[in-house]
Amino acid sequence: MYKYFLTLRYLRKKRIAIFAVVSVWLCVAMEVIVISVMGGFLDTLKERSRGLLSDIVVDNQTLVGFPHYDEFGDHLKRTLPDVVAEATPVIYNYGIIKVAGESFTKPVRVVGIRLHEYEAVNDFKNSLFYDKYYPDSTSLKPQYQPFAGYSEDDVAILPPDLEEALARWKAENPNADELDDWERGPGVRFPGPGAFRHLGIGPPGYETGEGELAPGVIVGANILNQRNRSGGFDREFQRGSKLILTVLPLSGSGNLSAAGATTAVLRFADDSRTRVYEIDNMCVYVDFELLQEWLSMGPVKFDDGAIAPARASQVLVSLRDGVDLAEARDMVAAEWTRFLAGLDVLVSDEDIMLLDYVTIETWEQRQVQFIAAVEKEKILVTLLFGVISLVAVVLIGCIFWMIVYQKTRDIGLIKSIGASASGVAGIFVAFGLAVGIAGAALGAGTGAAFVWNINDIQAALESLHPQLRVWSPDVYTFDMIPSDVKWHEVMWICVVAVAASVLGALIPATIAARVWPVSALRYE
Repeated sequence: MYKYFLTLRYLRKKRIAIFAVVSVWLCVAMEVIVISVMGGFLDTLKERSRGLLSDIVVDNQTLVGFPHYDEFGDHLKRTLPDVVAEATPVIYNYGIIKVAGESFTKPVRVVGIRLHEYEAVNDFKNSLFYDKYYPDSTSLKPQYQPFAGYSEDDVAILPPDLEEALARWKAENPNADELDDWERGPGVRFPGPGAFRHLGIGPPGYETGEGELAPGVIVGANILNQRNRSGGFDREFQRGSKLILTVLPLSGSGNLSAAGATTAVLRFADDSRTRVYEIDNMCVYVDFELLQEWLSMGPVKFDDGAIAPARASQVLVSLRDGVDLAEARDMVAAEWTRFLAGLDVLVSDEDIMLLDYVTIETWEQRQVQFIAAVEKEKILVTLLFGVISLVAVVLIGCIFWMIVYQKTRDIGLIKSIGASASGVAGIFVAFGLAVGIAGAALGAGTGAAFVWNINDIQAALESLHPQLRVWSPDVYTFDMIPSDVKWHEVMWICVVAVAASVLGALIPATIAARVWPVSALRYE
């Protein structure tokens, strides 16, 4: 009983113990903040990596692509109906995009997709800006320049299809802010009366030179738009603007096509914000069959009657809910081997080479280098702050040693009336334990509160001076600093903090246990 009594007395009376509690408090809070923010980055990266790809990626790692992609997709859905939900081909290549009539020109990565199938295998649909507020209005098919105007009452109106789509969005989002006549989408302001061309499906020939039919293109949000400090975008180009895309076709052997570059006129249909900077700053999306034609990756008939099959860069495979990712990958790989063995068409040496390059990976394997790099950064930063936190152990040791030095007489008296060496040591170990528990509890609470309010704290700092803004949405991929607390990791931080506090108290406790009563009383 005396151990608990003296422990509480030292905590209440010895003000120097407050410094030990504060050191543990600050160290735990620091670790909680670091591990929660870095963990938030990692979780967001994994979530968006999965959303950009699909569960399983079939790829031969070349711009030339590989044949029999549709046949394999159908084979998977037929042989693994309880595993595979959807499979869609994708083409990747590179090109140059230009805004018609402007000097704006950029290199881009061109992605050929079947839009509705592509949206079924990943989260691409959620990245579209206009399609959010005007559901199902985004298309890669040939379309006209969209127009809008004014009613007889001088009220800005859109074409019926777009007004109906907007009404659907409002019905599904009754608590959303009302969009006024001049702002039919957040951050989008129309140029002026009679010049509404952002949205809608205008009739052919509505205006000379802009009523021509052209395929749609979805553009990465960072390509055409300027990102502002609030994390949104200043959209300078109207939906339906003419864009000119130039690509270089490749033959099945990987050589440039003799036909030279292919140039196509497109219409800006929507912009995509996946929130991964490298994607939003580089990728444009066009219709799969059109890109296949432009790149000479469609079926080719030779003079002798032979036909070279069409090619695609990837097949993206989504799985049904509850299916184990690793097991499904092995099953798809086994089906690929079976599929190749069962091909009943003539396969050229060139096609065999392309098919041999094919790899089958999960989305995690596909992004393993990037994800592993962020995981290592998280571990490194946590360890660095952990080393800094060792100061708390040393400080506790110093404080307890001072207490032992000052309380030598008390220790001698306690031992003279029968207290054992282990009992005396237990006083200071319990003291360290109490300091650790108090500091860990305060640190966990403070760190969690800071993480939950980290974006508000940054806003408050910025209001004092713009240079105090440490996180800028116009630079970083994420709009906001991650603010989710990782409680399972916080628990381990607290356990380590308490253990470190006890460790810091062990040496002073050992010294106290070895004090001889006669020597202590003579000293006094």
